Amino acid sequence: MQQAQDFLDECEALAAALADLPEADWTRATQFKGWRVNDVIVHLYFWNRAADMSLTDPAGFDARIGAALPEMMERGMRPVENAAIGERGRALYDAWRAQYRDMAARWAEVDPKTRVKWAGPEMSARSSITARQMETWAHGQEIFDLLGVARQDADRIRNIVVLGVNTFAWSHKVQGHEVPDQMPRLRLTAPSGAIWEFGDPASPDLIEGAAADFARVVTQTRNIADTALKVTGPVATRWMETAQCFAGGQEAPPEPGTRFTAAKG
Repeated sequence: MQQAQDFLDECEALAAALADLPEADWTRATQFKGWRVNDVIVHLYFWNRAADMSLTDPAGFDARIGAALPEMMERGMRPVENAAIGERGRALYDAWRAQYRDMAARWAEVDPKTRVKWAGPEMSARSSITARQMETWAHGQEIFDLLGVARQDADRIRNIVVLGVNTFAWSHKVQGHEVPDQMPRLRLTAPSGAIWEFGDPASPDLIEGAAADFARVVTQTRNIADTALKVTGPVATRWMETAQCFAGGQEAPPEPGTRFTAAKG
């Protein structure tokens, strides 16, 4: 399954950025809700393990997530994740990296249509591993930003773009908006320079620009105002102002100017 390789490549890109991070810097706060570097990798590691268990041990997944979700509702997600994963700093890095490499090799051999469990509705294995790539890419953004590194994206970002397109209706519903009859046209430039087109060709609304910018907006790692996307029409405008491609409750995009690549220092 190609998406498993894409997940692995996304993880390796983030791991490369963290490879030489001094131990003290693992407690530095990012621009994302004050999460520290440790928090980001604990979060990714926790849910990577959960996704892998949904494939290898469905009953164990039910038991673990069934116990964790009520606790998260009561105490919040961070305390539950932190209690489940004790490693921090370099030890956390090593454990996270070993797990995602093992997971990716296993998922590469899985039929993409295999159904797997999740905290919400079950999904295909392809959707599950794509969600893990998306989470890695999205949360990786706050680390690249903190380190003052402009990430070099690859065309595997198409998986995240497609997720953003496929959640057009969901994005409106979770934000409390009526779902428009037509999806805007999208004309996006891939990192390779290829042109990717999506949406309703008859729609008068249009979104043009870098595929990476579109991915940043739908994953809420950038406000639309902080991208170079050209947005035409009311449907496209509202979508890009409130887009949310990930599951869970309603989340607001970051305020303009609050998420950016920091100066190296």
